[in-house]
Amino acid sequence: MKNILLFAFPLMLSNLLQIAFNAADTVIVGRFSGQQALAAVGSTGSIVSLMVSLFNGMSTGASIVLAQSIGSGVRERIKASIHTAYFLVVFGGLILTGVGLSMSPYFLTLTGTPADIMDKALLYMRIYFIGSIPLLAYNAGAAIMRAKGDTLRPTVFLTVAGITNVVLNLICVIWLKMGVAGVAIATVVSESISAVLIANTLMHENDDTRLILREISLDVPALKRILAIGIPSGLQGMMWAISNVAVQSSINSFGSVTVAGNTAAANIEQFVNIGMGCFNQSCMTFTSQNAGAKNCKRIKQILRLTTVLITAATFTIGSFIFWQDDFILSLYTTDPAVIEVGKVRIAYVIFWLFLNGILDIPAASMRGMGYSAVPTSLMLIGIVGVRIGWLRFYWATHRTLEVLYMCYPLSWSVTIVLQFTLWMIIYRRFARDCQTSAFADNPSEL
Repeated sequence: MKNILLFAFPLMLSNLLQIAFNAADTVIVGRFSGQQALAAVGSTGSIVSLMVSLFNGMSTGASIVLAQSIGSGVRERIKASIHTAYFLVVFGGLILTGVGLSMSPYFLTLTGTPADIMDKALLYMRIYFIGSIPLLAYNAGAAIMRAKGDTLRPTVFLTVAGITNVVLNLICVIWLKMGVAGVAIATVVSESISAVLIANTLMHENDDTRLILREISLDVPALKRILAIGIPSGLQGMMWAISNVAVQSSINSFGSVTVAGNTAAANIEQFVNIGMGCFNQSCMTFTSQNAGAKNCKRIKQILRLTTVLITAATFTIGSFIFWQDDFILSLYTTDPAVIEVGKVRIAYVIFWLFLNGILDIPAASMRGMGYSAVPTSLMLIGIVGVRIGWLRFYWATHRTLEVLYMCYPLSWSVTIVLQFTLWMIIYRRFARDCQTSAFADNPSEL
């Protein structure tokens, strides 16, 4: 418990700062550029998440492979994992930039973005994706540092970048009147700063995690290990994003006022993720290192502790937001209609987010043990399948915002049952392989 909390607290602070800075973006654009600008930025969120998720999965894969290598003490794997991860940053960043610039109009049209905010949403997306390489570089660097147990320095770098982001927002949106373009530019600049800071730190490390620029290359064995975990992890993120794109398309059908209210509430929703993200990462990192050391008993202890911690954190924060919904939403907008829409999402989604937190833990534990593909398949059934089915067969004949949002807690509940059932099967197999010495050097190969 002590070690998990010591690891999680800086990560929790990092999540809080990141969410607070993002909230500042939304508050500034909503207050000083109006409802349409707020809706334009919000309408791009699910699309951006969909496009970035696969590449963020590579960071997760690199983090797990690195943590397993640290746990087993294999030095060459540590070096290969780091430099291959940065090779994927450059390669993936170029692809993401090209796709983002060329395909943004298609994605926005596909999701039914209201015509009165289309131009603003397109401008925001294109500027945002210019910063794809810095975005992926920070995520990869932070994943590397967290794999070795360092959550403090990424938090410091994020703080510097976040303050820069807020200051640039104030200048670009309020003073220069740049609207959504100002928000996007501020985001790209701040992400670039965080990427440079974390890369510079890794370049000056005194252990096997040191980043050497001239050694950034593709190591095939390391690539296979990263992809074995990273692709399923990225696909899971994409599945979540696909289901959210489907929901966002349905929300867009209600018009820009509803989109604006949903944007404000969805931004507030991120504060619940403060506890969710840190304990999910804690479970995955601690499990990875113990998997490398073949300590099966501790893996079960980690699952129990992080499940309790993530439930307590998410339920407490979600309940507070539900209790203070009027006040919190009024920080984002003064439009009563927008506030009423936001309150619906808080009641039907945010209050129940603790379910989302619970289902993340067994998936993180299985990834830490090296099993990434199977929990991803269950996510496809439990999240995407339930939500798409709900929209297709029930919401289609009961077209209210309340019924639409009910797909979230329903899909989380189904997936919790599936994930914990699968975890029990995977854990028993993992423990048996350890005891019989059939455990492979790379658990993901089993």
